[in-house]
Amino acid sequence: MPAKVILNPYSGRWRAQKRWPEAEAALSAAGVDFSVVVSERRGHDGELARRAALEGFSPIIVAGGDGTIGEVVNGLARARGETDLGTIGFIPFGTANDLVCNLGLPLDIKEAAKVIASGNTRRLDVCKAGERYFVNNSALGLEPYISVIEKRITLIKGMPRYLVATLKGIFLNPKWQAVVEWDNGRYEGPLTLVSVGNAPRTGGLFYMAPHADPCDGILTVVLGYKKSSLSLLALLPKTMSPEGKFVYAPGLQEFNTTHLSIRLETLSPAHCDGELFSQEIDRLEYSILPGRLHVLTA
Repeated sequence: MPAKVILNPYSGRWRAQKRWPEAEAALSAAGVDFSVVVSERRGHDGELARRAALEGFSPIIVAGGDGTIGEVVNGLARARGETDLGTIGFIPFGTANDLVCNLGLPLDIKEAAKVIASGNTRRLDVCKAGERYFVNNSALGLEPYISVIEKRITLIKGMPRYLVATLKGIFLNPKWQAVVEWDNGRYEGPLTLVSVGNAPRTGGLFYMAPHADPCDGILTVVLGYKKSSLSLLALLPKTMSPEGKFVYAPGLQEFNTTHLSIRLETLSPAHCDGELFSQEIDRLEYSILPGRLHVLTA
């Protein structure tokens, strides 16, 4: 059975569609036997992945970005259940390509094709936010709040748009009253952000769960509360450091857990793998499925 490539032409602001001939040639040159299907609408990637898995295709190759990877993982879970989601590989066509970078995989298309051809795999943890699966990160509070702002900005494109949205979100400094419970702890009080990481980097620039390991069988969680916009702004450059020193700032904590329960007094948006899945969350349960996904690696 050949590999099934799921191409999201919109990824990377439509650059994926333009670059597909390059990837097609690279896969062929590497000796990969494949067929390709093209996503036509939001959420279609997951349906294509579900269908490909049921038809027995393996591996599933994601030609897109982090959001596409997330949709494909959800499609595989719907097809195969939670015991073993199967094998996936990556053609990194996204804007940030956070998961690919977190896994140390190549961004160069020819090198990515060689990784796929190698057939080598490693096991990756799969996380759940309610009934939604994710493999890189998820968040409530400030992060998805910024994503909502970003989607309303039309005159700026790419990473500058996200930075502008980030600064506006920090200036507005929203807060939520929360009760958070995990394996060995509990927090009750005001929150600015909740970031749940399977891997360290998100948004192309930010290490919101800086010490997360996608193969360790646990969630890495960062809770934070900053009273003023100024103190939140001072934190921003520290979130861009791979060392993750921002988690030691006053009002923040980082911990590991296998389960996380969050209850909010007011509604918050939420995202998984960079994609908003709700703007009205008041409670959410997180859990982890260790080693359920096989990822093609060098």
